[in-house]
Amino acid sequence: MAPTPRIPQSGSSRVEPRRFGDLTLGQWVGSALILGAAALVLAGLLVLMARVLISLGPVRGFLEMYPGAYDLPAGAPVGIPAWLGWQHFLNGLFLLLVIRSGLQFRREKRPNAFWSPRGNKKRRISLALWFHQAIDVLWIVNGVVFVVLLFVTGQWMRIVPTSWEVFPNALSAALQYASLDWPTENGWVNYNSLQQLSYFAITFVAAPLAIVTGVRLSVVWPRDAERLNRLLPAEWARRIHFPVMLFFVAFIAVHVFLVLATGALRNLNHMYAARGSVDPDAFAADPTGLLLFAASLLAMGAAWIAARPSVLIPIARLFGDVKQR
Repeated sequence: MAPTPRIPQSGSSRVEPRRFGDLTLGQWVGSALILGAAALVLAGLLVLMARVLISLGPVRGFLEMYPGAYDLPAGAPVGIPAWLGWQHFLNGLFLLLVIRSGLQFRREKRPNAFWSPRGNKKRRISLALWFHQAIDVLWIVNGVVFVVLLFVTGQWMRIVPTSWEVFPNALSAALQYASLDWPTENGWVNYNSLQQLSYFAITFVAAPLAIVTGVRLSVVWPRDAERLNRLLPAEWARRIHFPVMLFFVAFIAVHVFLVLATGALRNLNHMYAARGSVDPDAFAADPTGLLLFAASLLAMGAAWIAARPSVLIPIARLFGDVKQR
């Protein structure tokens, strides 16, 4: 009797899950949950430690001596002008696109499009890098206008420390924030010292570092300038540039959280609608700033979505040649 022939069974091949970067969606979600839980635990411990500290007699005396802010110089302006609100929005918009394009450039391995100047077609860069550098230019121009207006109008006195008392007051404000007992303040009149140091650092330290290192890594840097290259090697610029971007991201996250957590309507009126008063509760229920903030988020979201090759290529061709794979 002949053996029954074996019918081969079609085995089902295992489908690899789609990866987003180096991880699958499930791995990203799991990592986010673990990191979120760890962050909550650390935040809880920080709040507990801060509350224990401010319950001690010497620390309470320190907080009474340094409430979190010092008096501004005589003649310092009161209030936030409309131009500062526009500068704030444009800075946020450009910075968002700078971060988006920078991250895209770092993770793309095979660019689908390249840009080169019309006068030098041999020198080409990826479309993502061109967009990053183009937005950098807009961000720098906006920043220069901002700094000039700061000093012309006297607003610099609000963000540039003018007394050594800024340091103990900043420590006091940090303790109050950490204990969830927000510092008593009115941003329309004066920032607390921790805010002042943060705004000074972001404007006069982090921004110049980002600009200098960004120029060093860009196509405008002269390749044959041996003395300049020794003064600022490209490898040093890379090591500084990315951490500075991470500092901007951390600043934005903390800044937005505190704006919303310490009196959202009042703070948004100050920042977006140029509406405020020496009375901190005068515009506490005015929705104007909130509506303008919501409109700015829609504009930023639209810009984020529009920053794709189908939109960028026609724009890039206005300033050079674009070749696609």
